[in-house]
Amino acid sequence: MKSDLPSRLTCGIFDHLDDDGRDVARQYEDRLKLAAACDSLGFYAYHLAEHHCSPHGRGPSPNLFLSSVAQRTQKLRVGPLVLLLNLYHPLRAFEEICMLDQLSGGRLELGIGRGSQPIEWGYFGISADAAPGRYEEASEILDIALRGHTLSYRGHHFELSEIPLTLRPYQRPYPPTWIASNRAESAEWAAAHGANLACVGPSSAVRNITDAFRSHRARNATADGREPFLGLVRMVVIAQSDQDAHAAAETAYRRWLESFKFLYERNAIPTPPNLPLTFDAALESELCVVGTPASVRQLLLNQMEQAGANYLLCQLAFGNLPLEISLYTATTIQSEIIPRSG
Repeated sequence: MKSDLPSRLTCGIFDHLDDDGRDVARQYEDRLKLAAACDSLGFYAYHLAEHHCSPHGRGPSPNLFLSSVAQRTQKLRVGPLVLLLNLYHPLRAFEEICMLDQLSGGRLELGIGRGSQPIEWGYFGISADAAPGRYEEASEILDIALRGHTLSYRGHHFELSEIPLTLRPYQRPYPPTWIASNRAESAEWAAAHGANLACVGPSSAVRNITDAFRSHRARNATADGREPFLGLVRMVVIAQSDQDAHAAAETAYRRWLESFKFLYERNAIPTPPNLPLTFDAALESELCVVGTPASVRQLLLNQMEQAGANYLLCQLAFGNLPLEISLYTATTIQSEIIPRSG
């Protein structure tokens, strides 16, 4: 099969902004330093997840944090992955999107979704039964708003009539859109609508998703005129020795896992069956890629090819991983992996 991979790897950053055990303000500042470094290193974008009432996400308002990232960077694109439309009035979401795109000078990458944790929706009074319909209506309204100058809509959850839209996004016709999913039907929707896709999981499983995307892809490119991104999410830790990399990553993964499981354990709900419950399982499932520059380079390039992905979403900071290790990993990706991917 002929490879669809580009001659030069494109890398972005994915972040849960999960609790590192230290002061929140200090963690925010460390992330801003990491984003600024990745900007100077030539990373494509910084993508931030949205979580609520959980140490798994200290960025419950992604647009707010990303506006700070935009002010610390020059070229790095920014975006939620994903903005939980279930929790927003779609008009409010549209206005925040316009603001962030304008504040960043047209660097917004807009990820939308309904999220994967009904517990979090419930804290906002949204039931698991209502969530699908609410998300569908909100996404339809957002699409109408991004394409027009007035907003009218009548649905079960939202009713809007001739609302003037006095803000517009910086990018025309609208910012690039993203979804995060490991389901073939979602990939088919993304393909038909020119959206970008982010996936997590073993490369062989992700290949089924990227194949579904390519088989249903519309002939048009994305809104900004380029080929759609098919992203592969990986936690990446690089050090000068395998021993140092594994020691740092294992400690950090244990902390990240505690944060991930917080709401599940608090509510006595089983964790997702595909969640690696040990660091060794995280390595085996390919969620974590850890080692020296040479070993990580080979693993990442092999996984990207097997997955049929063309965009690497590096989770450079997670758990209590020290900032200096994240910075070393980012620098090494720029110097040792990206140039040798062609």
